[in-house]
Amino acid sequence: MRCLAPILFALTCLAAPAIAGQVFTAQPSAQQLQDAPVLLVDIRQPHEWVETGVLPNAVLLPFDSPDAFVAALRPHLQPGQPVALICRTGNRTSRAARILAQRLDVPVIDVQGGMFALMDAGYAPERPTRAQGCTIC
Repeated sequence: MRCLAPILFALTCLAAPAIAGQVFTAQPSAQQLQDAPVLLVDIRQPHEWVETGVLPNAVLLPFDSPDAFVAALRPHLQPGQPVALICRTGNRTSRAARILAQRLDVPVIDVQGGMFALMDAGYAPERPTRAQGCTIC
């Protein structure tokens, strides 16, 4: 299992222009995702958040349209802050990460395996909240 820490270390050691627009992949633990200085975004649909649960620090923002997603994401971003994307199994995030890397000036991290991998490792997701962005909670 790949740790998020080496990726974050590499990101902080490189100059911003060298990493902006790049996609990194990682298989961090739930605790690493909660501790990492990234903007964690769960790109699943609202009914999936309710069915499976979410990480408590995730911004809940469905990835339907790249332009709408970026517009909704921008208010949450801090300058230079990497964006980590998570979905159910990692399929959607691998596609979304490539698209977003072309539209954002920060690194994008694709969390491989998604929520299912975290749950397989023993993580018990929390209920989504409106404060996180859940529109049906």
